[in-house]
Amino acid sequence: MSVDVMEEEWLYSEEQVRALLEWVRGREDVERSVYPLMCIVAEQALRPGEARALRVGDVDLPVRGWGKLAVGSGRTERNVPLKPRLVEFLREWISEAGLREEDLLFPGRDGYPLSASQCQRVWEQAQEAVLARDELYSWRLGEPISILRETCLVRWLQAGVSRFAVAELAGVTPNWLAMRYPYCFRVENDMIDRGQLSENMAVPESLKS
Repeated sequence: MSVDVMEEEWLYSEEQVRALLEWVRGREDVERSVYPLMCIVAEQALRPGEARALRVGDVDLPVRGWGKLAVGSGRTERNVPLKPRLVEFLREWISEAGLREEDLLFPGRDGYPLSASQCQRVWEQAQEAVLARDELYSWRLGEPISILRETCLVRWLQAGVSRFAVAELAGVTPNWLAMRYPYCFRVENDMIDRGQLSENMAVPESLKS
């Protein structure tokens, strides 16, 4: 099995992700669903297509504690845990958007699915507006939304989360992770900073509201 390596310099920093999402949230000419969809991709490492296909009924959002997402269907279905603050974020989104259980969690106009091209267009506009115009970043304009998923996966791995746990959450194999992100499996990365691990797995406060 051949897997292309996702070079580390292609990934975004947490500050860049936060700035890009804040830009999307502040745009009045963007479908309201685009921002929470991108948040889920960035924080839960979902594939963009998986996020677009989610329905309200696929989400378990208890009043307290952890929730979960049922992603995919049939043999490929997996349960993805949701941190309490992200549960609150989604509960508020569903209430504000007036969504019912059978509705898409992130609907487009008139309840139809958001198109991949529509989301990508907004994402490219955010990149143009936020990323610095210099040799370091200008060549990265046009990266797909899935770079948010890639960045999240690498953040988990570098924080010391087991590759088996990350693989299960992402719907891939541990071997795929090792081939895709080899720099996360170097010997010097074996020492885990527990404080950093807790910080990296937390939902940023900026994504809550």
